[in-house]
Amino acid sequence: MKNFFSTFFGAIVGVIVAGILCTVIFATIIVSSFKHQFHFGKEKEVRIKANSVLLLKFKDPIKERGVSNPFAELGLGDVIGSKSGTGLDDLMKSIKKAETDTAIKGIYLDLNDDIMASSATLEEVRNSLLQFKASKKFIYAYAEGYSQKSYYLASVADKIYLHPEGDFMFKGLSAQIMYYKNALDKINVEMQVYRHGKFKSAVEPFLLDKMSAPNRLQLETLLNSIWIHMLEGISKQRGVSVAELQSIADELKITFPADAQQLKLVDELKYKDEVTDALKQKLGIKEKQKINFVSLGDYYAHISKKGHGDDEDKEDDKKSDKKAKLAVIYAVGEIMSGEGDAEKIGSESTAKSIREARLDTTIKAIVLRVNSPGGSALASDVIWREVTLAKKVKPVVVSMGDVAASGGYYISCAADRIFAQPNTITGSIGVFGLSPNAQKLFSEKLGINIDTVNTNKHSDLGSLFRPATTQEAAYIQKSVEQVYSTFTKRVAEGRGMSQANVDSIGQGRVWSGADAIGIKLVDELGGINDAINYTAKKANLKEGEYELLSLPKQKDPIKDLLNGKKDEEETKVLQQNLGVFYDYIKYAQSIIKAKGIQARLPFEMSIH
Repeated sequence: MKNFFSTFFGAIVGVIVAGILCTVIFATIIVSSFKHQFHFGKEKEVRIKANSVLLLKFKDPIKERGVSNPFAELGLGDVIGSKSGTGLDDLMKSIKKAETDTAIKGIYLDLNDDIMASSATLEEVRNSLLQFKASKKFIYAYAEGYSQKSYYLASVADKIYLHPEGDFMFKGLSAQIMYYKNALDKINVEMQVYRHGKFKSAVEPFLLDKMSAPNRLQLETLLNSIWIHMLEGISKQRGVSVAELQSIADELKITFPADAQQLKLVDELKYKDEVTDALKQKLGIKEKQKINFVSLGDYYAHISKKGHGDDEDKEDDKKSDKKAKLAVIYAVGEIMSGEGDAEKIGSESTAKSIREARLDTTIKAIVLRVNSPGGSALASDVIWREVTLAKKVKPVVVSMGDVAASGGYYISCAADRIFAQPNTITGSIGVFGLSPNAQKLFSEKLGINIDTVNTNKHSDLGSLFRPATTQEAAYIQKSVEQVYSTFTKRVAEGRGMSQANVDSIGQGRVWSGADAIGIKLVDELGGINDAINYTAKKANLKEGEYELLSLPKQKDPIKDLLNGKKDEEETKVLQQNLGVFYDYIKYAQSIIKAKGIQARLPFEMSIH
């Protein structure tokens, strides 16, 4: 009885607390809605003082697009909704603006947190910092310990500081793939696979217990391409030869912080307070004065604030409607049929954005920003069609992010020109189908028998509860071959190559952006700004005479909250509990749930 009352009263307290929290949330929603819709209330104004330093920290993942959070200004950004991450677009715009902002004297890279970004995204940020450095303003970097990612970014700095007792990791790149075959054998599940492409290894984890020779070859080639590019970048900035850098990694020469300093990879070993003193000296301020640090969030809010009143905002909107535009259409995530979201490319929503940009006469050109491992071949073809139609009436240029492989390459291949970073993962021109047979799992392990009634011989084709017949397997394989033929034909037409040539560099093989140049899958190495500048020139748009329009339009964060984010919350719980294993589990789930023939990156790997 005592336990009953404690549980009962505990439940009541829980309900009361939940009620109070809901009241606060919805009150905040109402206030924010009115504030954003009707402009009442005064927003906090960010002022940038003279002699300021832009402070860049990387606690959150770097994503393609920044997402506004109306609750942040009320101090509830971490309470209501999840952190959306740092937008690469916001970050690059801020660094670019800081180049000419007389109030900003330099950038301080606080790299204590490992950077949650893949290679090509890191390259975009690093290139922005190199451009900033060319303005003769300073960049200082400090960390208690450098990972290889954070050091690659820090290598652009004028001064690189490391904690005297800190860590310094420099050992080369490694990629790991998890294989599930033995686990599936233990539970009597057979994965029935249909594919075209000896390098199309997306299904290998379900068939083998280790890498095939072709997969090992492509991974070694890919990793070495990315690693050499990193070494060349570090070598250029630090004056240490690539051969010496290779020797440092191979022989594990850096055991202690002093080793990194002696080998000229860091400048000085300092504590945080000593780095602060060095910054003050650089800024020419007194020891007891505070440094005017400006966070990325505050600085971006400052530079992106439009107008000072309703009338001025409306006037700006009228001018904007008439001004020539260049559309940047973001295609980020796995490709699927239907509507997408910020993390997935939906064939309907992405095709709609391209179509609207094609029909809008104020939009003079399109940059399609692709960051995708692929997905549904059918959904990819829907998007490809809209790219080909748009290309007939205005310039269409692709900018590849971290990955634009398989279906991601499918939707890119028709563009007038393709830009990629040297460390972009691309290609993977190949397709596969996957169908699990769990008949023995149910009958032998669980003691469950499945009986079936069909109207026709193959009505239960693709059933989880029986293997495919020889005739059915041939039927599915024929579909795979047809999709592969269509895929290679699309690439051949878009890239001005023969289908046989595409097949020779296809077969599901992945390439780095640097290697893709030589086989004509990519036209030029560069980031999204390079793609935008090229596209503007191709459309005869002069700087200052056009504006950028980002599509698809982002969802209202308030509506997003009201609709609930069940999937996002589930993801958070899984990430917290599974840690490094989360990516492997997520990949296995996505492969098993995939419908239809897939044009997807041949592996999910962790590079570190």
